[in-house]
Amino acid sequence: MVTVGVIVFICSLRLLHLDFFERLEDMTYDARAREALHFPAKAATNLAFVSLEESSIAAVQKEYGFGLYWPRQIYGQLVEELAAENAKAVAFDVMLLELRPDHPKVAMANSRIITSDEFFALQMRRANNVVLGVPSDSGATLPDLFATNALMLGDISTEKDSDGILRRVKAFHIYRRWHPFFKKVEADPDYGIDLGKARVEPGQIVLPRANGDDIKIPVDAGNNFELADFNGKLSGNAKAFTDERIWQLGIVLAAQELKLDLDHANVDLPNHRITLRGANGAVRIIPVDADGYFYINWRLPPNDPHLVQAPIERLLAQDEERSSEPTNQLRNDFRGKLVVVGSTAQGNDLTDRGATSLEKDTFLVSTHWNVANSVITNSFIRRPSLPMEIVPIIFLVALTAFITWQFSAAFASTATVLLALTYIIAAFSFFAHYTYWLPLVFPVCGMLAVHIGLVTYRVVFEEREQRRVKSIFSKIVAPDIVNELLQAEKISLGGGRQEITVWFSDVRGFTAFTDESQEKVLQHIRENNLSGAEAEAAINEEARETLATVNLYLGAVADAIKRHKGTLDKYIGDCAMAFWNAPVPSEKHAAAAVRAAIDAQRAIYELNLKRSEENQKSELEHMIRGKPSKHKLAVLTLGSGINTGMATVGLMGSNEHLLNYTVFGREVNLASRLEAISGRSRIVISEATYNHLLRDDSELAATCLALPPAKVRGIVAEIKIYEVPWRPPGASPFDEELLSAKPGEGSFTGFIQRESH
Repeated sequence: MVTVGVIVFICSLRLLHLDFFERLEDMTYDARAREALHFPAKAATNLAFVSLEESSIAAVQKEYGFGLYWPRQIYGQLVEELAAENAKAVAFDVMLLELRPDHPKVAMANSRIITSDEFFALQMRRANNVVLGVPSDSGATLPDLFATNALMLGDISTEKDSDGILRRVKAFHIYRRWHPFFKKVEADPDYGIDLGKARVEPGQIVLPRANGDDIKIPVDAGNNFELADFNGKLSGNAKAFTDERIWQLGIVLAAQELKLDLDHANVDLPNHRITLRGANGAVRIIPVDADGYFYINWRLPPNDPHLVQAPIERLLAQDEERSSEPTNQLRNDFRGKLVVVGSTAQGNDLTDRGATSLEKDTFLVSTHWNVANSVITNSFIRRPSLPMEIVPIIFLVALTAFITWQFSAAFASTATVLLALTYIIAAFSFFAHYTYWLPLVFPVCGMLAVHIGLVTYRVVFEEREQRRVKSIFSKIVAPDIVNELLQAEKISLGGGRQEITVWFSDVRGFTAFTDESQEKVLQHIRENNLSGAEAEAAINEEARETLATVNLYLGAVADAIKRHKGTLDKYIGDCAMAFWNAPVPSEKHAAAAVRAAIDAQRAIYELNLKRSEENQKSELEHMIRGKPSKHKLAVLTLGSGINTGMATVGLMGSNEHLLNYTVFGREVNLASRLEAISGRSRIVISEATYNHLLRDDSELAATCLALPPAKVRGIVAEIKIYEVPWRPPGASPFDEELLSAKPGEGSFTGFIQRESH
């Protein structure tokens, strides 16, 4: 559920197009664009740049006496020189939005005097390869003198993202060319209108005026108006305006190289593509968004060696030289080139700088040759469609979820980081080699979110599970085993087959001790004529003493089990059951079980020594001082049966009721049978346990004594058995150990006799 929730949440965020996440993704685009510069890429070899630099301003001032606002003849001379060098196309990223009749006039070779603007227009007409830039998004228009003599117009708009970085350009803007009469009205200050603010409404064109008295021109369905509306001397219909596409300047330049038909472009914005077709089967598909924008492939920075560059003053000087010197001495660097003319100057009106994906402050004119390079080399930045962006999100989130759930938190965290780094490196590599933009922000955020979510869930879940495990095992295994269980990667408490060693131990003499205790308390009640609450109190006191006695002996057994890292299964009356090799694996489980049984026998022997000493002391005081003797402390013994084999291991019961981690099966039953025949203070083991001792603890196995094969209830064949000596050197048995057991108390000889009958 956590994984599905994260996938739904991350995909929903992606569908919402939130600006914050879009900006983060754009930042990864900037990083990829910078990193891509370190790898070889396709580059057009016929791109060039003529720069208007700080040195250019000084040179023009010195040579021509013109200040910062150059007369248009300067650009005319540049066009003349580039035409002489056979440049394929010249694109101006320079604002030429109005005529300047105040600029110095130009004397032609035939003594004709023309304006500076006319000289520039003349050179454009002669060269027939000049593309003039127009910021068409601002509604500004070029003077007809320039627009009609240029080969084409190109859009030089630069629309930066919200963080002030130029990453995208619009493939084209709609340029509205107004009828000359509208232009004339705009130029008349008496009207005070701005065609950039004109509104085209059904049946009319509204020309807003500052005084609020708008001019409304009636038009038909084709936007035709009556000329008489403007000038009573003329009549007839004319189109108020025509809309045409002004393509981005770089696209226009590339179109000259590939002979692309921009007039018949297939613009399919709903499917995010613009298809351009040209000569010799050339096809270019520009990937755009729904508004016609596409990302700039910044593969040609201003210092790129593929880009031929020169300051404008060098070409102006060569133009002067061309009219007075032999032309075979002149340079011809721009032959066949697509030339961009733009400013790199700073601190004046020519400044055209800003932030791009490559640098915080660079020449924005570089936009145009990078766009041209993308079109020529067909190397556009391509992003997957929205459905395809969802694919890596789902895949990476699901893979991260699998890793996080299957492995430890430390390993999963390392693997998640490595997976994220691998994907990031792959995304950078795809961008550098294939200009393909794999999404980064949402897939990586999704990976981190699902990893953190699942780790948090696992912490909560595992803490609950650890509490459950601790509640089950804290009193039946050693504390270090509980800790080992809690630290285990997986705790398998379900049913399963497992080789284990089982130890059944029974406190011998406890039944007789109980009978004697009960008889004594009843005699005490009779002798003292007790009844009611007093009799009940005497009986309860006897029960507490009896329980304390058996707990004392069983406690010694439990301590030995935990000390040797066994699992204390249960107490069955005065019998204890324990097993090894589950839930925590133990390679030498048989040896551990036998060692535990030996320790238990020795602990009970030491306990019996102390109790015997207490009894002797009590008798001595009775004889010497006449003090009443205390109740004689019971001296009990232990019988042990151990077997090794395969058994079913797991939790029995239910979470709502009693739940016990236990083992059962034939081999468990055999261990119980061996305990029954073990007698007093003896440890009897099966052949399987003995064989494990031979392998794992040969020194202990060497002390074992073979006993006659035994036939036990429920098993057809006789069982080979062994006795494990445990008594410390010089330790003699107690009298109680030599007593014959009552039926059911585990007399070895008696059991054999009973089974044989």
